Amino acid sequence: MAARVLVIGSGGREHTLAWKLAQSSHVQQVLVAPGNAGTACSEKISNAAISTSDHSALAQFCKDEKIEFVVVGPEAPLAAGIVGNLAAAGVRCFGPTAQAAQLESSKRFAKEFMDRHGIPTAQWRAFTKPEEACSFIMSADFPALVVKASGLAAGKGVIVAESREEACRAVQEIMQDKAFGAAGETVVIEELLEGEEVSCLCFTDGRTVAPMPPAQDHKRLLEGDRGPNTGGMGAYCPAPQVSKDLLLRITNTILQRTVNGMQQEGTPYTGILYAGIMLTKDGPKVLEFNCRFGDPECQVILPLLKSDLYEVIQSTLDGLLCASLPVWLGNCMAITVVMASQGYPGDYAKGVEITGVAEAQALGLEVFQAGTALKDGKVVTNGGRVLTVTAIREDLISALEGAKKGLAAIKFEGAVYRKDIGYRAIAFLQQPRGLTYKDSGVDIAAGNLLVKKIKPLAKATSRPGCDVDLGGFAGLFDLKAAGFKDPLLVSGTDGVGTKLKIAQQCNKHDTIGQDLVAMCVNDILAQGAEPLFFLDYFSCGKLDLDTAAAVVAGIAKACGKAGCALLGGETAEMPDMYPPGDYDLAGFAVGAVERGQKLPQLDGITEGDVVVGIASSGLHSNGFSLVRKIVAKSSLQYSSPAPDGCGDQTLGDLLLTPTRIYSQSLLPVLHSGHVKAFAHITGGGLLENIPRVLPPKCGVDLDAQTWRIPKIFSWLQQEGHLSEEEMARTFNCGIGAALVVSKDLTEQVLRDIQQHQEEAWVIGRVVACPEGSPRVRVRHLVEAMRINGSGLENGTMKSHFPVQLKKARVAVLISGTGSNLQALIDSTQEPSSAAHIAVVISNKAEVAGLDKAARAGIPTRVINHKLYKSRVEFDTAINQVLEEFSIDIVCLAGFMRILSGPFVRKWNGKMLNIHPSLLPSFRGSNAHEQALDAGVTVTGCTVHFVAEEVDAGQIILQEAVPVKRGDTVATLSERVKLAEHKIFPKALQLVASGAVRLGDDGRLCCVQEE
Repeated sequence: MAARVLVIGSGGREHTLAWKLAQSSHVQQVLVAPGNAGTACSEKISNAAISTSDHSALAQFCKDEKIEFVVVGPEAPLAAGIVGNLAAAGVRCFGPTAQAAQLESSKRFAKEFMDRHGIPTAQWRAFTKPEEACSFIMSADFPALVVKASGLAAGKGVIVAESREEACRAVQEIMQDKAFGAAGETVVIEELLEGEEVSCLCFTDGRTVAPMPPAQDHKRLLEGDRGPNTGGMGAYCPAPQVSKDLLLRITNTILQRTVNGMQQEGTPYTGILYAGIMLTKDGPKVLEFNCRFGDPECQVILPLLKSDLYEVIQSTLDGLLCASLPVWLGNCMAITVVMASQGYPGDYAKGVEITGVAEAQALGLEVFQAGTALKDGKVVTNGGRVLTVTAIREDLISALEGAKKGLAAIKFEGAVYRKDIGYRAIAFLQQPRGLTYKDSGVDIAAGNLLVKKIKPLAKATSRPGCDVDLGGFAGLFDLKAAGFKDPLLVSGTDGVGTKLKIAQQCNKHDTIGQDLVAMCVNDILAQGAEPLFFLDYFSCGKLDLDTAAAVVAGIAKACGKAGCALLGGETAEMPDMYPPGDYDLAGFAVGAVERGQKLPQLDGITEGDVVVGIASSGLHSNGFSLVRKIVAKSSLQYSSPAPDGCGDQTLGDLLLTPTRIYSQSLLPVLHSGHVKAFAHITGGGLLENIPRVLPPKCGVDLDAQTWRIPKIFSWLQQEGHLSEEEMARTFNCGIGAALVVSKDLTEQVLRDIQQHQEEAWVIGRVVACPEGSPRVRVRHLVEAMRINGSGLENGTMKSHFPVQLKKARVAVLISGTGSNLQALIDSTQEPSSAAHIAVVISNKAEVAGLDKAARAGIPTRVINHKLYKSRVEFDTAINQVLEEFSIDIVCLAGFMRILSGPFVRKWNGKMLNIHPSLLPSFRGSNAHEQALDAGVTVTGCTVHFVAEEVDAGQIILQEAVPVKRGDTVATLSERVKLAEHKIFPKALQLVASGAVRLGDDGRLCCVQEE
């Protein structure tokens, strides 16, 4: 395939983008609008004479020229809404929407956004009145010396003052003298941060963040960082001041957090995200966001991109960046130096001839032109920053020397450039530094800071027998002070398993500590033991203080619930043992029980004893490897809304519901003398845990219809097609613990349990179990999981409700707005709906229909038909997605592709379309024109099954719409659309419920309800 691509802009950044795109084997031609002399006459690159401010004309140009996608270089078109406008016209455009681009176009919006999402930045205030701004500058309790025009100011709207008085003068210049025009109507006053300033950019598809190597640019005109601010006089990459660990921290706490925040606020961010960052003594802090490549950073970053830029952009637009992360060149440095016109950044002459570009290129250098033009066949200056010379070498010093040779070869009168680009990095690299433990990846200071943070949390768990004071070699516990007379010590250890992976993926670490404590203390309850103290083990490759503190805070809180002291623990930072962001946990609980209260009482358990089940809070902490496999194969993501009936939360939050701790509520019951055994339903589920507390020749017979099974288990069973045995052997199925009691004491035990706010039921009985027979039998498990809501009272079933039918899984295919998509979404979200939209598929990216689906929490897929050689190949790709999501019914909602015969035959009787006429009248396109030309007084719309012949399938529903005198295609279309919104959902419900189907003879069959 040979694609044509359009780049918007005229600077060195745009020349670099065109140069990199032209290297792709997929690209036939790169057009640049308006471009410069460097993009005017390359082999694959040429300029396009088209206005970039008239988005309608630009969209038509893209269609006429068969442009695959548009790449926007500068910020102004993004802020003006070019992405949304082109997308609405069916043109793919790489970059954020105008709403998302507010991160750059409004400094105030960006600062408020950072505050909302906990992204580290300087202290600040925004003002619309100059006198209030100046008053704040003079009275602020921090150095309020940075004055920013809130709007776009071509990268020059920031003044860093040396005194409060100078900052006030800057306010006057911006707000009263209008130095930056309307951009300065609001000013942001910021704290002056100290440290190294770096540029950290990433590709993002709205979910995945793919960081680029960090760069550093040089804003000042003159060497030694003196003189006036400019758009940038040079840059180098990668910046050695940013280590791999620091880049990971910036990626997680700034870039990913920003993308997640935009997604949460309903404004997905796609394209390039640029964070200008100050490396302060308190860690990295954001100075500003840009919503595009920087200039000149682009000229040093893209030459280091090993991947095909065309493929990276396509993956980003398709929402598949996670499957195609960009690869970068290693062991080399890039440096670029800007050559500017004399007088820049003030007034400068234009039309000065430039020579020597070819000579510089012959030295193995890249010359990216910016402010240049062609005049009488010669390249002349046409801007302040004229061009950049980029060198890629093994180290920074040789790269700078190479760039200087190129600068010497290129000549134009009055040329200005710096010879010290990269000097700060060179000084940094030349500093003598001995190796430290921190250099190996272990940060002792961070570990000490963690201990300082968690000390008060652990202290709060002190209890009789133990006064917690972290920091010693070991901890002490006084059993006598705790009131024990003849105790047995009981110990237990456990972990949380791969539930940790979900916590890490959801970036939710505050509940996993309760899982750890619960898994250990519930185990020692099986011996009748009271938990006395707890120890934790936290291991990771790189210690993240916020994450570790959140985990340990959860452990401490859970210890409080369990009534045990958090006596101590170990934090192990082990470089190279764990992937970035991963950690593992282990816990150790020690308890005690008086000798006469020890459980289980094996000699007392007999046939006929009753099994009482205690409700779990959900999955607890077992079976998560299987859970993760099921989720991966399902249509849901952890950020998706939870399945129907599982509450108003995400699937990730539902799965992370913490394990219930039973010690405080059940210890009085266990010590009452009425309980013969306690089984914690942990790994191995119902089948393997109850036998652990039974005599050898006893088993249990359980009836799953006697207890409430949370809906998440039903979803897992149906999605994973799990057998009854697999469910019972893997999961607790709603029973967190089981007690064995005498039949005559059952009612008393149930009352005691319910007094302590636990939900409990009689779930079975102890039976004789011949050798070799299964020791646990669970009857009616799958049937019980299908029951839609059941009430239980005093341990017995109160009522049964009808079995909830499985909803038909629907895929909606669109090409643009998805004209009927919203109506289908609204109807299928009704509780009574027989259908559930599992995925929305578009053959075009960045269309409004995908946004509608995203807002409704529906997964989306983009399958670009232009990437396939034939209709059959394209349809095969669609079919793979339909199979991936286990689709039952396909709805076409404004899908503008003709489907192949094999595809239509495969989905015969399961694919619906809506046509804007009363079929069989006015088939094909232009139905409204046909109706008006025919002079009919009534038209309408038809929902029909899709057949190989266009608009010839069996009719399901029709709705008549009158044709009014004076109707135009537009007015008639609007009224017909209202009818479509009404009957398409109705027709879907008829097919999904089975009320209407296509018979074997190809005719419509209607099933009458009894």
